[in-house]
Amino acid sequence: MAAQNQKPLGTGFTPHTPASEIMEGVRLDGKTAVVTGGYSGIGLEVVKALTAAGAEVIAPARDKRKADEAFASAGLAVATLEMDLANLTSVYEAAVEIGDGHNNVDLLFNNAGVMACPETRIGPGWEYQFAVNHIGHFIFTRELMAYLMNGDGARVVTTSSVGHKRCRMRWDDIHFEKEPYDKWLAYAQSKTANALFALEINNRRSKDGVKSFSVHPGPVFTDIQRHITEDELIAMGWVKPGGGLSDEARQYVKSPAEGAATLLWAATSPLLENRGGEYCEDCDIAAMSTPEAPRWVNVAEWAVDDAAAKRLWDLTEEMVLAASA
Repeated sequence: MAAQNQKPLGTGFTPHTPASEIMEGVRLDGKTAVVTGGYSGIGLEVVKALTAAGAEVIAPARDKRKADEAFASAGLAVATLEMDLANLTSVYEAAVEIGDGHNNVDLLFNNAGVMACPETRIGPGWEYQFAVNHIGHFIFTRELMAYLMNGDGARVVTTSSVGHKRCRMRWDDIHFEKEPYDKWLAYAQSKTANALFALEINNRRSKDGVKSFSVHPGPVFTDIQRHITEDELIAMGWVKPGGGLSDEARQYVKSPAEGAATLLWAATSPLLENRGGEYCEDCDIAAMSTPEAPRWVNVAEWAVDDAAAKRLWDLTEEMVLAASA
């Protein structure tokens, strides 16, 4: 049913609606929110909005010292703990630490990620982008699920990307063991995986009161582009030769606060109370993509496919089990 549900609601928001507008009148006092990738970029804007609304925020980070410094500079009181999504032991330990101090988690933002990085292998030979963007968050969410089920209408928001339109799941070669590594296909596949993961969480746990959504925050210039050269940005149509946004990119590129808006909308909007599993963008549910659709928007059919979502979940469970043996 996922594809049939991918119809915009007509919220009235725009691609450039800021996080502050989404959170007007929203109170989260007594709520616990966990945000990965929360100390920079759109994640930091999410954390700012959540704390302003009264939530207790926990931000796992690969570099706790760097996270503490970022939050201190922003004047935010945020609990941090060490967690490296590329290290399974670290992920398990972080989930245990959160559970030791909390009976429930009300909001989980799976927001951290890597993009278009050089070929790297971790664990049993897993491709790095798929491992960090998907497998690490898969384990983290699974380990926190009991606490999410204890929450009062918990929501899980997973950051995907319109980049998913470049690659469906490579079922026969997920980790690029047969074909040469392509950093852009690897990134795109991981973002398809993020959307399918969000869908399957909802399919499995909505009956237990946990809703799940994936989000394309929009093109936002942050540290995640650190592996992309200027020539690549020009070839992608993001910037013009000599610098500056291209005319096309100027229509879509957002500030971090604008990028955070859809994550916060998916986490708090009452319009989504009787929904779940959808891929969202521009503070609304995204429309299905068509051949004529602009490349910066909409969702491909393979990212909202129930059968693919279940297949990915089961396959990820097998990968994790094999790596733990």
